[in-house]
Amino acid sequence: MPRAMVIYAHPCQESYSSALHACVVDRLAQGGWDVDDCDLNAEGFSPVLTAQERRGYHDEGPNIAPVAGYVDRLQRADALVLMFPVWNFGYPAILKGFFDRVFLPGVSFKLENGKVAPNLRNIRKLAAVTTYGGSRMRAMLVGDPPRKTVTRAVWHVCRPEKTRYLARYDMNRATDQQRKHFLARVGAEMERF
Repeated sequence: MPRAMVIYAHPCQESYSSALHACVVDRLAQGGWDVDDCDLNAEGFSPVLTAQERRGYHDEGPNIAPVAGYVDRLQRADALVLMFPVWNFGYPAILKGFFDRVFLPGVSFKLENGKVAPNLRNIRKLAAVTTYGGSRMRAMLVGDPPRKTVTRAVWHVCRPEKTRYLARYDMNRATDQQRKHFLARVGAEMERF
């Protein structure tokens, strides 16, 4: 059975993101995936890259020791689904810290002649499910960093066959009907993922 790692980054169980998270996990399972549900807040993941970790960042092998469990989970996944709200045109700190601490040299990439070469080739499918408080135009005016990071940087280290970026913009003015419609869209996408 193929394995999907869902990396979820929202601290509040009553949030709309939490409803999206439950939907994604359920629909992936219905679609035949073995789901590794990585709720960073619930697991108490520390996003802080320590001075010692930074100094040993390029020392492949020992660099994974502080996060070995997460590295193992990532390397066993066939699909990666990132779930997060966009705050201040970026990721929640816990997800940014996950990238800083787990997407290491020798894990997500290799340095070959000073260039980044993909190293998470086990990830065949990549998706992001996210919400923005502001409109898509507002996000575009600042370059939409979360979208670009997923569709360019994370994509580059995986080189997946399929990539989906599912975003509900303008949450500050979204109606109940619009939220329900997006939830249904996400569910349908994950069922056939």
